[in-house]
Amino acid sequence: MKPEIRSEVLVIGAGVSGLTTALTLARAKVPVRVVADRQPKQSTSCAAGAIWGPYLVSHDHIKQWSEESYNVLYELAERQSRWGEPTGVRMVAGIEASRAPDLPPDWATQLDGFRMCSVAELPDGFVSGWRYTSPVVDMPMYLDYLVTALEDLGCTVETGHVASLDDAAAQATVTVNCTGFGAHRLVPDDELTPVRGQLAVAENPGLKEFFAEYSEEADDLIYFLPQGDRVVLGGSAEPGEREMDCNPDTIAGIVRRCAEIEPRLRGVRVLDRRVGIRPSRPVVRVEHVRFGERHVIHNYGHGGAGVSLSWGCASEIRDIVLDVIMA
Repeated sequence: MKPEIRSEVLVIGAGVSGLTTALTLARAKVPVRVVADRQPKQSTSCAAGAIWGPYLVSHDHIKQWSEESYNVLYELAERQSRWGEPTGVRMVAGIEASRAPDLPPDWATQLDGFRMCSVAELPDGFVSGWRYTSPVVDMPMYLDYLVTALEDLGCTVETGHVASLDDAAAQATVTVNCTGFGAHRLVPDDELTPVRGQLAVAENPGLKEFFAEYSEEADDLIYFLPQGDRVVLGGSAEPGEREMDCNPDTIAGIVRRCAEIEPRLRGVRVLDRRVGIRPSRPVVRVEHVRFGERHVIHNYGHGGAGVSLSWGCASEIRDIVLDVIMA
């Protein structure tokens, strides 16, 4: 029989990484406390598109983390489509296309329904592309699902400010740092760069498939992701910007570019505008660090792939935590 785990773990941050990590720990019978400056609906994660795809991130474990996350999201999409469970995840088919003669990334070729597109299937200005089916996530609904799952296990998200890792170490033997760009100050970590992203949520004029522009550059790419009676239009990538105010001109430009790809989006009514700060880092940081007699486990720097890596990173964090508290 396994010994009872009594050590409470403090998770800092209530975006998708923090909630997923806390839920994975709670399911492993680890007592968890979640503290964040802002509740999940005010986090950067709530402003994400989001479609599964390990874009523009680097780490030796990216393939493992993203595949594990895909499998969980696929299961959650099945729960929603078959049994009406409000997970916020749907499997959606669509096209990813490039303005250059690119080949698809390896991960795309492994997805259901993958095939290369003919030029006739692509929008004007695009010369290569491919079709596949991937999880598309309604982030407000998905964050609600994660919070509810946590609450069912007796864990709530507390609003509070953790000023430093010293402060965290005074509260718990093990701290998991899921603060996203907040780690720039908390750690501190000068390798983190803020990349502001903006998007629009509009009435869906009948779109059933997604479109995403493919590029190796983190630029203002075009994408639209149908989510039932709404469609998410994106996006922007503004390195160095950390203000949380939406720019009306940026939003108007996003809608205009999407409408150039899909004419049904012309004149669409915008219902909401979202802005978030992507925590960009040369390499994702999932790392255990001794902090005196305490332990800090970092889980941040996922850039725009937080959802795509979330469950895989959370599993690795769980394994590290169990090794620490069972030692």
